[in-house]
Amino acid sequence: MTPQAFYEPDGALLVATELTRGPWDSRIQHAGPPAALLARAIAAAPGGEDRRIARISCEILRPVPVAPLKPHAQVTRPGRNVDLVDARLETADGACVMLARAWRFPVGDVSLPARASASGEPPLAPEHGQQVPFFPVPHDIGYETAMDWRFTRGSFREPGPAMAWMRMKVPLVAGEAPSPLARVLVAADSGSGVSATLDRAGYQFMNVDLTVHLHRDPAGDWVGLDASSTFTGTRAGLACCDIYDRAGEVGRGSQTLLVTQLIPQRQ
Repeated sequence: MTPQAFYEPDGALLVATELTRGPWDSRIQHAGPPAALLARAIAAAPGGEDRRIARISCEILRPVPVAPLKPHAQVTRPGRNVDLVDARLETADGACVMLARAWRFPVGDVSLPARASASGEPPLAPEHGQQVPFFPVPHDIGYETAMDWRFTRGSFREPGPAMAWMRMKVPLVAGEAPSPLARVLVAADSGSGVSATLDRAGYQFMNVDLTVHLHRDPAGDWVGLDASSTFTGTRAGLACCDIYDRAGEVGRGSQTLLVTQLIPQRQ
């Protein structure tokens, strides 16, 4: 039976389902869902009722197993206008697999002159995109089956920059409606996959982090990534994306990539 959420609650733990599986290994999670778990914990930390997350940076300390997890968050720099919150994601035996740090800003609006309030024209809507095949993965159920995909430019199997709309088919945590930030983080970690310029048969390019800046919360179910990746022949690569909803740009994301050249197998 196909799981109905990325995570199922079990007391203090959140049990990862098969839908969290990433493309590289069936035992390891795609980093989008656990990053969203950290954002969920940060938003729930004391004082978060009238704050929004303006920037979150996630550090992937080691591969996140498809296993029960426990997020923790604490306010490390309280403030009247802004606060800084640190979070960690641990396995059931206490091993830390991811860290996150976020700035939370006050909720509210300010009046801006018209020339200063542009946030970028919205790209073509998801309805104008194509549902293209995912690249080959070693399992039948995983992150790629938990998401809707619509490409308005490029595709998974076409190297180079691309524009893709993504939508969660299931909640982050069973029984909870996902927050706008959770929707963004579940999608944003796909920037490097959407815009890959290297042949996956010859290279791996796994990200060790994910940073997302949001100047406003997105609206609606769809999250758009206008993504590009940069490789220059070193072991480090960079993936960046402009993040959209139907109304326009909402923020930007980036990932630092560890590039590994795979050794061809002898015939």
